[in-house]
Amino acid sequence: MKQTTGQRDFSKGKMWRNIIAQSVPLIIAQLIQLLYNIVDRIYIGHLPGVGVLALTGVGVTFPIVTLVLAFSYLSGMGGAPLFSIARGAKEDEEARHIMGTSYTLILILAVSFMVVCYIFRTPLLYLFGASDDTIIYAQSYLSIYLIGVIFSMTSTGMNGFISALGYPRTAMWTTVIGALVNLGLDPIFIFALSMGVRGAALATVISQGISAIWVLHFLIAGKTDFHLKLSYMKLQGQRVKKILGLGVSGFTQQATNSLVQIVCNMTLQTFGGDLFVGIMTIINSVREIASVPVIGLTTGSQPVFGFNYGAKEYGRVREGIRFVSLVGILYTVIIWLVLELIPGPFIHIFSSDAMTLTAGIPALRIYFLGFVCMGLQFIGQSVFVGLGKSRRAIFFSLLRKVIIIIPLVILLPRLWGLGTNGVFWAEPISCFIGGTAAFVTMWLTLYRKLPDRGPERETSE
Repeated sequence: MKQTTGQRDFSKGKMWRNIIAQSVPLIIAQLIQLLYNIVDRIYIGHLPGVGVLALTGVGVTFPIVTLVLAFSYLSGMGGAPLFSIARGAKEDEEARHIMGTSYTLILILAVSFMVVCYIFRTPLLYLFGASDDTIIYAQSYLSIYLIGVIFSMTSTGMNGFISALGYPRTAMWTTVIGALVNLGLDPIFIFALSMGVRGAALATVISQGISAIWVLHFLIAGKTDFHLKLSYMKLQGQRVKKILGLGVSGFTQQATNSLVQIVCNMTLQTFGGDLFVGIMTIINSVREIASVPVIGLTTGSQPVFGFNYGAKEYGRVREGIRFVSLVGILYTVIIWLVLELIPGPFIHIFSSDAMTLTAGIPALRIYFLGFVCMGLQFIGQSVFVGLGKSRRAIFFSLLRKVIIIIPLVILLPRLWGLGTNGVFWAEPISCFIGGTAAFVTMWLTLYRKLPDRGPERETSE
C-alpha cells in the first residue's frame, strides 16, 4: 500500500510533543464540551424559586446522558485505536473500512437507544432517583434531549477519527462551535423565552446537531486520504467484532458510570432526599471539570501509542507511557489539594442555597480524597486501549465500578451511622483499590515488557 499523505506520522519527532500536540486541543475541546451541560446546570441551579428541585431533576437524567456517551464510545473508541494501528501498519483500505463501519454502528445504536428510552422514560427516571417533586423537571429535559441522541453520538463517536488522523485542532473545533452555540442559546431559551429546563435541553440538541454537521463535513469532504463513504459503511462480521470488542472498554467505563450514578441517586434519595441527590449532581459536575485535563491527556495519547505500536516502535511507546504517567499524577495531586483547601466556591457555582453549601462542602472533600488514584486508572486504561488490550481495560473498569464501588454505596450508609457520607466515602475507597491495581498492572505487564524494538505486535487479546 502506498504511504498516506496529509496526516501526521506519529513515529516521527519527540513522543511528548506528539502527545501534547494531540492532547492540548482535545483538552480544550473537552473543557468547552462541558459547557453543553455545565452551563445548563449553572443556569438551572439558579432559577428563581425552583433552582434546587430543577437541578436535582436534571441530575437524575445523568445516567441516560452517560449511556449516550457509552454507546458513542462503543463504536468510536472501538474504531479509532484500530484505525490508528491500521494506519501505522500502512493498511489504508482496512483503516477506511474501520471508520465506515464505526459510523454505521453509531447510527444503529443511536436510533435504537432513542426509541427505547423515550418509551420507558418515566419509569426509568423514577428508578434513577426522581421524586414526585422533581419528575416534572426530569421528564421535560429528557423528552427533548433524546431528539438529539443521533447528533451527540455522531459528534462524539466520530470526532476521535479526526484526532487519529492528526488533526486535533479540527477535532477541537467540533466542540468549540457547538459549545458557543449552546452558550448563546441557553439564556435565550431558559430565561428570555421562559422555557426553563426545556430550553436548556433544546439549546443542547441544536448545538449538538451543528457539531455533528461539522464532523461529517470533515470526514466526507476533508483534505485527507481517508473519507467516509457509503462503500466503506457495509457491516462485515469480523470487523464489527473487533470494533465492538475494543470499544467495550470505553462502553463499560461509561455504562458502569451510569450504573454507579443510578445506585448513588437511589441510596441518597433514601437516606437524604432531594437535597443530597442535588449535591451529588453538583459533585459530579465538579468531577467532570477536574477530570478533563487528565482524560484529555490520556485519550490524546492513545492514537500516538497505537500508531507507534503498529509501527513496532516499542521504545517510543515506553517513552510516551512515562510522560503521560508523570504529568497525570502531578496534575491530579494539585487538583486534589485545591479542592480540599477551597471547596466552597466550586459548589457555589451551581447553587447559592445555604443548605446545599453546608452539606455539600464536607461531601465534596470526602469524595475527592481518591482523585489521584482515579487518575491512575485513567492512565492505565488509556494504555490498555491504545495498544488494543481491551480485556484488561474492561476488567479494571468493572473491578472499580461494579465489584467495589456499587457494593460500598449500598452497604456503607447502613454501617456505623454513616448515612449519606457512606455514599461519598465509597468513591475514594474504590479509586484507591481499583485505580492503583489498574496502573500497577499496566506498568508490570505492558510497560516493563515492551522492548526498544520487538517481534511481531499483538493486535488483540
